[in-house]
Amino acid sequence: MRRREDMQVNVAGLRRNIKNLAHNYSDAQVKVREATSNDPWGPSSTLMSEIADLTYNVVAFTEIMQMIWKRLNDHEKLATCI
Repeated sequence: MRRREDMQVNVAGLRRNIKNLAHNYSDAQVKVREATSNDPWGPSSTLMSEIADLTYNVVAFTEIMQMIWKRLNDHEKLATCI
């Protein structure tokens, strides 16, 4: 059973990577998408620190806030979390 769960996680990660490339997301946006994913383990403190550091850059800050807003308003994903 553990192997099946690992495979599902790998498929979800692969799908996320393809979507990042297809939408041409910036590094900051990719980090926010990773931090706000539905993965059961949550974001690492290293990832959160990297995002916080990026907020000192005006362009990255704007990208981060746009992605956070998008993720907060993604009702389809929110429904799967509840």
